[in-house]
Parts: sequence; C-alpha cells; structure tokens
Amino acid sequence: MVLAFGLSIWISILQPLGISFSRLLSVRLKLSNILLFLGFLLLWHLVLSWLGLYRSHRLQSFGQEAWDVLKATSIGTVAIFNAGIVFDIQIISAKFTVVFWFLSTGLTLLSRLLLRGVLESARRKGRNLRNVLIVGTNQRTMDFAERLRSHPEAGMTILGFADKPWHGLEALAASGEKVVTSLENLESYLRTSVVDEVVLGLPTSSCYFDAERVVHACEKQGITVRLLSNFFNVKASTARVETFDDQPFITLTTGKMEGGAVAVKRILDIAISGILMVLLAPVFLAICLAIKFSSRGPVLFVQERIGFNKRRFPLEKFRTMVTDAETQQANLEYLNEASGPVFKIEHDPRITKLGGFLRRTSLDELPQLMNVFLGDMSLVGPRPLPVRDYEGFSEDWHRRRFSVRPGLTCLWQIQGRSGVTFERWMELDMQYIDEWSLWLDMKILAKTVPVVIKGTGAA
Repeated sequence: MVLAFGLSIWISILQPLGISFSRLLSVRLKLSNILLFLGFLLLWHLVLSWLGLYRSHRLQSFGQEAWDVLKATSIGTVAIFNAGIVFDIQIISAKFTVVFWFLSTGLTLLSRLLLRGVLESARRKGRNLRNVLIVGTNQRTMDFAERLRSHPEAGMTILGFADKPWHGLEALAASGEKVVTSLENLESYLRTSVVDEVVLGLPTSSCYFDAERVVHACEKQGITVRLLSNFFNVKASTARVETFDDQPFITLTTGKMEGGAVAVKRILDIAISGILMVLLAPVFLAICLAIKFSSRGPVLFVQERIGFNKRRFPLEKFRTMVTDAETQQANLEYLNEASGPVFKIEHDPRITKLGGFLRRTSLDELPQLMNVFLGDMSLVGPRPLPVRDYEGFSEDWHRRRFSVRPGLTCLWQIQGRSGVTFERWMELDMQYIDEWSLWLDMKILAKTVPVVIKGTGAA
C-alpha cells in the first residue's frame, strides 16, 4: 500500500510537473500528514482483515484469493477517496484514485502470487506441512483424501483415518489406507500425536452424536476441525458458509445466478426493456390497430404463467388466436405434435391470419417487455410455461428451470425453438443455469436477433 501510494503520487501529480521521485523522498513531511497516512495504513489493514486476507489460503485457489483482493482494494480505494474529500486532501484527486486502485491491486496480487509460489515450493520439499487426521471411512472421505494427495502444494499430510468398527474397514486396509485410531480412543490419540487439523466426514444421519464428540474433543485441545460440506452427496449444488446473528450455517445453491452480477442483470433488464418500449411504441400501436380491425376480441392475450421459484404471474402477448382458443385446446389435444407436457401444433387451426405473421416474426412477444420491466421476467432466461404444461412435468430436475427468472429468449430459442425436443429443451435450460454469466446473456441476445429475423423454429 505504501509503494502504491507513493507511485500514484509520482505518476498522477509529480511526473506531469517534472518533479523526480527522489526529490519526493527528500521532502520534509508534516506530522499531520504522517498521522493521516498511518490512518490510511490502519484502514487498509482493517479492510484486508475484514475480508479474511490474513488467514491461511493453502486450500483456496488463487482465483478465489484474487477476487477477495479485488474487493479489498476497491473498498480501500473508495474509502481513501472519500477521506480525501472529507479532509480536503489535495493530492487525492480522481486521477490519483484511479492510478492508486490499479497499482494497489496489481502489487497486492503480485506479492501474493510470489508468496504463494514460495510456500508451494517449500511444501513440495517437505516444509511448512500440516498433519491431518480424517474422521470417517466412506466414499466422501476417500475422495477428499485423494484430492489432498493430488495437491502436494497444499502441504497437507494425511496421518490416517479414524472410525468405529464396521465391515468396510477390511476393504480399506486392503487398499493400503491406515486406520490409526477408533472413535473411542480418539481423544487419547489426539493427546499423544501431532495433529494440526481434523477433517470430519462421518455420515450425518447415523453418526451425529459421534461427530459431536469428535468436535468437542478437538475443541478442548485447540485442534482445527474442517467439516466436509457435501453431507447429502449433492451433484448440482455448491456450498458456502454464511452467518446470521452469529449463527453459522451451510448454504447449498444451484447455478451461478447470485451476487452483484444479478443486480447488474436486473438493471440491464429495466434499462433495455424501457428503452425498447419507447422506441417501439409506433410498432405497438400499428399491431394493436391491425389486430383490432382484423378479428373480433381483445388486442392482448393474457395467460397465467409459472415464473421465478414457481410464482405465478400474468404474461402478456399480442393475441394471435381466436378468442376461445383456450377452450378449444382440450378438443385438439390428440393433434399435439410436441414431445413431453408442452402443447404445440404446427398448423394450429385457432391461429388467425395476422396471428401467423406475428408468430413467425415474434412480434407477438413484444408486450412481454412490460413483464421484463416489472420484474416478472428477464430479457434472457428459460421461457415461462403455462400452468397446464407445468402440471404435466414428470421429472423434478425439469423444475430447476424455475430457480431463475424466466426470459424472453434463452439457449432453446437460438438452437431451434419448436424443432428441439422437450428433453433437449430442458437440458439447454439446465446448461444456461449452470453456466450463466452476463457475457452469456449478451451472446444469447446477439444470436437471438438473426434467429428472429429468419423465423427459425417459430410456430
């Protein structure tokens, strides 16, 4: 931070004035400036400490550490900029702030990368190691042990396993793994052995009280305990530790749609849908008049759809069918050409002549911009389904598509729409949820435009 601060002053202020860095070092500083700078150092330390950057990162990837550094330097830089305004510090200008953020972030990342390299090299040579005892002899603990062995740079030496007698111990011994103590003798083993950490992976349902005794035994002797979080052998969920009112708990979530990026997604939804509704107002008016004069009935078709976490909302479209289309659907079920629970007929007799054009060009979807603006939908997301289709779902994994806001377009739209089978449609929705990013949204929106213009898969 000291180096970044000094270089930022030189780059943003002194260099443009032709003052050398050596001359800066020879300037006599005032006591008030020294105290203020010490305050900045204290602030920097508090921010890094708050974000956990002084804890051990041996089991954390550098990408995760880099993200924490980025958050810390951003918060610290904003705090310093605000302090400059409050205390009227002339050198802390907008230019200084930008330069300081880049330098402090870059130097901090570089120093931590170098430190990580030195430590990993030392651990590979047998220095800076931590002895680990794994409690439990099930597939979860075996997998974790294998992960530790495949990363010697983490410096975690496995002493062996601890468990109570059961038939699987014989197979474990045959594979070369060591059971160094039973659960009954665990406290004694901890007293007489060099154990830095205990990894707890006992089955939750059958060994709850055993696990509790292990934690209490480690707590008494000041030994760090790590809990394997995949208690339920989940496949699609990711786990994180959170705290509410000093009570820690493990949160399991599916997909990547969370955090600040979701807020940006919502801001973009509001901005883009609002702008499009204004720009397309003449188109809205023309379609309304065309529908009104071409067939009897309302201009808009409003239908209840299933949205975010199965909340129901009224979806709006320009009417493309006769007014009693939903009543007629029961009599047309035998003509359904779609796989799965959805209903689709290529040459649906209920569609009006104008409606056919609106569907081919996707102009009938324009009123959904209001659904996006109001927050029932997003520009990009799995298509919202009618209640009738949802009630026909036979697989629960299909219902994970409702864990995000439905959208105007998604991977299904750009990969064939009506020509895609229902099962493939659901797989594409899961792919979108698992791989989501703002960049993916931008790519889908960009690819949707030519698909709509060509009318690919529209029905």
